[in-house]
Amino acid sequence: MLYQIHELNRSLFGPLIQFAETSAKLFTNPISPLAHTPFAQRIGAGYELLYRLGKDYEKPAFDIQTTLVNGKEVAINEEISVTKPFCRLLHFKKNLSDKEISALKQPTVLLVAPLSGHHATLLRDTVRGLLPDHDVYITDWLDARMVPVEAGDFHLHDYIYYVQEFIRLLGPDLHVISVCQPTVPVLAAISLMASEKDAKLPKSMTMMGGPIDPRVSPTEVDNLATEKPYSWFENTVIYSVPANYPGFGRKVYPGFLQHAGFIAMNPNRHAQSHWDFYMHLREGDDESAENHRKFYNDYNAVLDMTSDYYLETIKTVFQDFSLPLGTWEVEGKLVKPQDIKSVALFTIEGELDDISGIGQTKAAHDLCSSIPKAKKRHYMAEKCGHYGIFSGRRWREMVAPKIAEFIKENN
Repeated sequence: MLYQIHELNRSLFGPLIQFAETSAKLFTNPISPLAHTPFAQRIGAGYELLYRLGKDYEKPAFDIQTTLVNGKEVAINEEISVTKPFCRLLHFKKNLSDKEISALKQPTVLLVAPLSGHHATLLRDTVRGLLPDHDVYITDWLDARMVPVEAGDFHLHDYIYYVQEFIRLLGPDLHVISVCQPTVPVLAAISLMASEKDAKLPKSMTMMGGPIDPRVSPTEVDNLATEKPYSWFENTVIYSVPANYPGFGRKVYPGFLQHAGFIAMNPNRHAQSHWDFYMHLREGDDESAENHRKFYNDYNAVLDMTSDYYLETIKTVFQDFSLPLGTWEVEGKLVKPQDIKSVALFTIEGELDDISGIGQTKAAHDLCSSIPKAKKRHYMAEKCGHYGIFSGRRWREMVAPKIAEFIKENN
């Protein structure tokens, strides 16, 4: 019933949120008489804060219109290359002729986005940073509540098969980058391909801030998954999609619960951020206020995950530690990272990462024991939190150049 209660609250508070949005505009728009009354700036700021705290956040657009290639601005066309029941493969295609694209000789990159509550648009800055020097594709995972039950189930092994399908489509001259959650299924996908001696193996795999081995310097996220029994997750956080969505009846881990968990990890930080937003509006600091809006437009936009996928991830990755222990079987096939020999490995961690602790991603080096040392690299991004390794100034100035250099060496 929790999902239904959540939807009921949305309906009940909808008029109040619309009123707050309208009032904020009335007290801030220069053509409105109310904007010129005493304390209008403060009143408008209060209404906008109320509106943003209560509004529904739809999936944002990537909205990447252009990029710079060799110092020249080039238009970007966002195209759907593959459509699957639970994912779309998007291509950020440069608006150039085939001859011009061929002459650039840019490496092809498959950016595997997390399926852990947020939309792939959270990696917008990652895509922007890669586009000048690479031909970029990204996995755009769909909201499970929008997928009809007739489309079938989605398990952790389906995630792996999706990644393999995309690799085979784009490979073998391909470089795979995974951010956070997908580092585990991506390593499994490539391991299984290596065991089968697949000719479409990628040239390199870059893994950023992911729980390859959550036993290493565990964080609050890891502790929650280990302290609670599997039955707790199964009985506490799984609900059926209500009738007002296409996925009516599908068992999911709702996005609003995931979002509540995100906020609960750092409540003081988020409270301070919203207070700062209010003060920026009061003081007329439009740039800082807009930065807040942009961040939370992505951060507050969440999606539902199928119960099968979510529960299997909890058990396989965070409770059984199946990957580092060498016990993970994907439909009867053992995942053996030691079978990977030709794929170069680059692991990246943030010094201040409170989602995936230091050493969790680097653990991939020990598991991939057959990759020559010359084809392995690890980078610790100083003063970087979890989001800082793939978004923001430190991503652009510190991390992105390292990835571009690694890909170039192994292209």
